[in-house]
Amino acid sequence: MKINWKIFREIIYLAIPAVGEMTLYMMIWIFDTMMIGKYGGQLAVSSVGLSTEIIYSFFNIIIAVGVSTALTSLISRAIGSKDYKKAEIIANAGIKIAVVLAFIFFSLLFFVPDKILNLAGATKEMLPLATRYAKISSFSFFLLTLSSTTNGIFRGIKDTKTSLYVAGSINIVNLFLDYVLIFGNLGFPEWGITGAAVATVTGNFIGILFQWTRLKKLPFKISVFSYVSKKDIWEIICFAVPSGLQEANFSLSKLLGLTFILSLGTTAFAANQIGIAIEAISTMPGWGVAIACTALVGHSIGENKPNKSQEYTLYSMIIASIFMGALAVFFFFVPKILISFFINRQEIEVIRIGAMCLQVAAFEQIPIAFVTVLGSYFKGIGNPKIPFYVSFFTNWFLRIPIAFYLISILRLPVHIFWIITTFQWLLESIILYYLYRKNINTTLKNTSVSNIIDKI
Repeated sequence: MKINWKIFREIIYLAIPAVGEMTLYMMIWIFDTMMIGKYGGQLAVSSVGLSTEIIYSFFNIIIAVGVSTALTSLISRAIGSKDYKKAEIIANAGIKIAVVLAFIFFSLLFFVPDKILNLAGATKEMLPLATRYAKISSFSFFLLTLSSTTNGIFRGIKDTKTSLYVAGSINIVNLFLDYVLIFGNLGFPEWGITGAAVATVTGNFIGILFQWTRLKKLPFKISVFSYVSKKDIWEIICFAVPSGLQEANFSLSKLLGLTFILSLGTTAFAANQIGIAIEAISTMPGWGVAIACTALVGHSIGENKPNKSQEYTLYSMIIASIFMGALAVFFFFVPKILISFFINRQEIEVIRIGAMCLQVAAFEQIPIAFVTVLGSYFKGIGNPKIPFYVSFFTNWFLRIPIAFYLISILRLPVHIFWIITTFQWLLESIILYYLYRKNINTTLKNTSVSNIIDKI
């Protein structure tokens, strides 16, 4: 197969900043988990881990995958067809939706975090620490909502560098404040978990201030007070809901899975959370490439070049698989070293269990790459319902029932949960690839891309 280096470079050009951005955002969670683990051990890791899962589940469902993805797809197609007025209307409508949602979920996390944590299965030992962290971090949720929505707008115009710079500024501030406020270094007070939460909020505040200074780079004007019609709002909602529900399927089932794992004890839960934190790094290349794919596919559809969108998708799958496959090697061969970065070396059982989880995770990396990229293709062409339906089926009819039986009933070890998840990702990738092939065969029967794929 002859390599189209122009397509390859386009994807890499957009994907590398996106990968960097996603990695840096995840590093906030990683640094918090790492430093809190060193400071307070498995109870602190479990408490913060559960709060973080809840906060980021809300965030990913509603904003990062829902509204933000909708804006990227809709704006990229508008820009591709040179309709800048349409892009402006969509962007401003998206900002208004984000502000309303930010207030709603901020209020829930701030005023009733204990009730939410109880529903998630927090133990009596975890609840005080987890509640305190969630209450303070609710401000981060509000700020992240505005920031991520604006990032979706920038990606729609094929600008992924702004989001990278914002994530970098957040991390610099967060890392410094984690170091001084958790442990009380450099003359600062020793606040422990409270310090980690304050660091995250402060970092996100600085990040959004920096982001707003770059709004002038957009080819249209952002205004919170501009008029938008119900039709414009509804267009975003119709796209955002399936995308958000897709993430909701995984995030809510993940939270439910955590309640199963909590029944195995804090040691198993701490090991699981550290494993999740490490794996989150490996998924960033896949998500970054997927972000680039959504924007490029959207532009191709706007330009009425569907054959080009297929090329972008094919190359994106290859690139994402290479990146994530390389990281899988480390998961399989040096898992204990990776786990020990997040917990005191005396926690031998946590390290042992966490290492087993990471070794299993090595086998799900390439399937995850396929799922994220193929999902981005369907979102880019304006059909987010397909990845939603597939995600709904694999989560609620396979992963959760099997996990409930094996973990909660039979009380098998926590790495079994990771085996179940690996099976889910593999099945999901097969189904999405089949639907992708079916779609391109009906729309591009005689294109070069079809011929290329048939040769693979």
